[in-house]
Amino acid sequence: MHTSKYFNCHAANQVRIAAYLLIALVGQTAFAAPASAPTLDIATTGNAKISLAFSAPTSDGGAAIANYTASCGGANGAITASANLSPIEVSGLSNGTTYTCSIVANNSSGASPASNTLVRTPTNVTLGSFTGNVVLGAPSASAIKANIFSAAQSGSVSISYGTSSGQLNAQSNAVALAAATPVEIELTGLNSNTRYYYRVNFSSAGGVGSGPTEEFSFHTARPAGNSFTFTVTGDSHPERNNEFNGTLYTRTLQTMAGNSPDFYITLGDDFSVDLLNAATITNAQVIERYTVQRPYLGIVGRSAPIFLVPGNHEQAAGYLLDGTANNVAVWAQNARNSHYSQPISDGFYSGNMQMVPNIGFPRNYYAWTWGDALFVAIDPYLPSPVPIATIFGNFPMNNDIWNVTHGEAQYQWLKSTLEQSTAKYKFVFAHHVLGGRRGGVEVAALGEWGGFSVAGVNEFVSKRPTWSAPIHQLMAANKVNIFFQGHDHVWVRQELDGVTYQTQAQPANYNYNFSSFSSAYLSGDKFPNAGYTRVQVTPNQVKVDYVRSYLPADENALQVHGATAFGYRLTPPGGLFVDG
Repeated sequence: MHTSKYFNCHAANQVRIAAYLLIALVGQTAFAAPASAPTLDIATTGNAKISLAFSAPTSDGGAAIANYTASCGGANGAITASANLSPIEVSGLSNGTTYTCSIVANNSSGASPASNTLVRTPTNVTLGSFTGNVVLGAPSASAIKANIFSAAQSGSVSISYGTSSGQLNAQSNAVALAAATPVEIELTGLNSNTRYYYRVNFSSAGGVGSGPTEEFSFHTARPAGNSFTFTVTGDSHPERNNEFNGTLYTRTLQTMAGNSPDFYITLGDDFSVDLLNAATITNAQVIERYTVQRPYLGIVGRSAPIFLVPGNHEQAAGYLLDGTANNVAVWAQNARNSHYSQPISDGFYSGNMQMVPNIGFPRNYYAWTWGDALFVAIDPYLPSPVPIATIFGNFPMNNDIWNVTHGEAQYQWLKSTLEQSTAKYKFVFAHHVLGGRRGGVEVAALGEWGGFSVAGVNEFVSKRPTWSAPIHQLMAANKVNIFFQGHDHVWVRQELDGVTYQTQAQPANYNYNFSSFSSAYLSGDKFPNAGYTRVQVTPNQVKVDYVRSYLPADENALQVHGATAFGYRLTPPGGLFVDG
């Protein structure tokens, strides 16, 4: 019986091998099928055009998707357009004509079934010449904040908005806009689980260039049971010429925006001040670090609210606070909160309610629930009395891992937040595992993160007597699914005690390399720069993909911009599926 089983298995393997050889001889495409249908997510109207944002099919049919074709049909016939990535703009339409639009995915076996349809009517809107940008923030079930900034223009701005593209019947109050000074408009009284469309109306102080912007959109908070997408990056470092290419960064963010994320989380070191002279640094120089990102982050932020997680190079750090308003930590925290509307505890969000002199509510750590997931952003820098990873000025190096801390208030808030949440999925975000050392699970045992000293002695009870458990054990006990970190400039997936440690690649590193820090990772799935992480959350699973980014001149058969290099799925209560 054993021999028979072996023979049958052997024969089956021979059949498989023959099939593989046949595939190699005649080509895999002979066995491919059309892809499944893509999903049309958003359609926004413009002057004689409709822009269509979509999600890729769940199956490519066994052959790579070559491109996508969008079709918008109206009384005068259909007009099509093709592209490799979302969104696709269909132009040459007739204003005032109603069009029904859909998308198909094309592979070597032909076109997929058509997506769902969306109906839109292009409108002839004379646009103004507003050269600034909008970054959304702090979305909730009933409100959102729009942070509007122009480096050179002054006047006033308002927002027209509504639940149907082209029909923006609600209007905010107008607020004054001064050049190089951000202003915030909060839209309230919104419907939950609803996509809103909007334009910014600019009235020029000089009377030239007044008018609305293009139409954008956003989605209010989703209740449990609803699917959504969010994206994550870390360490863009625009101040580093050896790691940053503006064209590549733009391309990464444009591709990310095409995924129609509900929001975008960036994990720090996007506004680094470390190259500035500590002896002569000014508030204006710090603000410049935050304004240089506005044109970039506005690419995504005009439709996907942005959440900022502090990094070590931004120096919004407690060891720099001296009780005065004139220090880099105050300048950095205030520039962050004025140029990017971050959450404050208000019923939808919870977070840091301790006032900091010359800052107010710092908004450095916070949590919220969206769909079936809890999101928690934490910060070791403002609570710690010592430098972490990077020193600014003439401060001594810290050599004691226990001097680094999230602080009593943040720890007890984190503990309560994780324990009280009934969300199906839980995600925690920080710039790095506490302490600033390189690696993921390799350093998760240290200090208040894991309880051990660098010498390997468990000192947690004596060092943190009021804490119930180290942070990693707290996450594991409360079934945190993924801890997201940046800092190391490499994309790595690891697992420890049921918690996935997900480290981010850089979004603009044109070297496409493994950073020198990647050698600290002794296990896991590891990939080089550049790209971003896309996370799709459904009631049944969390799907995580590493999406690669390349400059057009660097693309080839093996380096495809927008392609998924690696992916995995988490299913409750603890399943893991690696897509590869």
